[in-house]
Amino acid sequence: MENNLPPLEAVEPSTGRVLRRLPVLTPAELERRLRAAAQAFDAWRRTSPAERSAALRSLAGRLRAWKDELARLMAGEMGKPVVQGRAEVEKCAWVCEYYAEHGADFLQEESVTTDWPRSYVAFVPLGPVLGVMPWNFPFWQVFRAAAPALAAGNVLLLKHASNVPGCAQAVADLVRQAHLPEGVFQVLPIRSDQVGQVIEHPVVRGVTVTGSTAAGRAVAARAGAALKKTVLELGGSDPYVILEDADLDRAAETCALARLINTGQSCIAAKRFIVVEGVRARFEARLTEYMRARSPGDPMDEQTTVGPLARRDLRDQLHAQVEASLRMGARCLCGGRVPEGPGAFYPPTVLTDVRPGMPVFDEETFGPVAAVVPARDENDAIRLANLSPYGLGAAVFTRDVARGERMAREHLEAGVCVVNDYVRSDPRLPFGGIKDSGYGRELGLFGLREFVNIKSVCIR
Repeated sequence: MENNLPPLEAVEPSTGRVLRRLPVLTPAELERRLRAAAQAFDAWRRTSPAERSAALRSLAGRLRAWKDELARLMAGEMGKPVVQGRAEVEKCAWVCEYYAEHGADFLQEESVTTDWPRSYVAFVPLGPVLGVMPWNFPFWQVFRAAAPALAAGNVLLLKHASNVPGCAQAVADLVRQAHLPEGVFQVLPIRSDQVGQVIEHPVVRGVTVTGSTAAGRAVAARAGAALKKTVLELGGSDPYVILEDADLDRAAETCALARLINTGQSCIAAKRFIVVEGVRARFEARLTEYMRARSPGDPMDEQTTVGPLARRDLRDQLHAQVEASLRMGARCLCGGRVPEGPGAFYPPTVLTDVRPGMPVFDEETFGPVAAVVPARDENDAIRLANLSPYGLGAAVFTRDVARGERMAREHLEAGVCVVNDYVRSDPRLPFGGIKDSGYGRELGLFGLREFVNIKSVCIR
């Protein structure tokens, strides 16, 4: 069948030149891959935990062998500095090894005392899972979903972001080199408007999405109509609360790092810095110093820590949020101007006097823009932190660790809360959000059990 769909295209964000194009699957090719996933699942679900662990360790080995090439591929397609790209690949290998080591334990049956002579809970693989993944961490997001799915005995179908086709193809190459059984982990080069028909296909039993809140709503609606299980890791506007007894030097340095990782293009990047008034001037001076010292550069350069944004339209959208907030009364302490020349670069920017109602407070800002929000006291800071539709990550800085822990545990509305450090995912801990940041969990024990049939077995 002739394919009239335009190809997937990668545009280098630092120069604007087209790097590569990848043809989209025809309907017939897509159907073949879905049927192959069903056949692969019938066999993969019956493999032993040891076989699955061996496959995951093989994937980890291939990731490390390709580390430099994959880092350069990310730098070219979405602008990630190569130093950060290597770290991302290492983390992918780690998550594969983590589930290779612990997957069998997480699937152990759990005995329950009931009126039956014997009863227990079994964790049985669900079936083919569709992963709809974004461009900002083009390998980590994939393997974060794939490792627990494969360890549980499921198979994975990957729909990657359209602007990173080379990364998607590299995943397919890694799987082939790791000698996973045919059909167990497949890449689907399709466009976003084809996702719905994949969700509705009878082969697919679950969908995991990392992306914007709007994308999550669209997928959840389609999956809900088809009664398919979903896990959604969506947008975020993470608040970092700086209390009056915080170590301001440590807090400012950590906050700058948390805002600039991946050039600020992360759902769990620090975005709103809510500072008690007594220390605000000192904190924002230190934060501005750290932010101003980071200049965007060529992501292929080993010294670069801030690259371009992934696309020019994303850069322009971020700048529009900054300008609108300035018109509403925010003040710019550094950055805030679109640089001349090619590429999607944007300088590290600090805005202060930010208040609710401004775009940089109300909306997710996907780029290197820090919003400093004044708070009267601890209670006001908690109110402002939670005054958001999002609930992915949050942090608090204080020398009183017990005070920080109490705030993190009892008051901050987020799926991941951290004291005196920045928010990040870890294969050993469940990861996910609440409110408009989504539902369900990835990673850890809970991430593996999201896509299993939690089956009660009772015997007399």
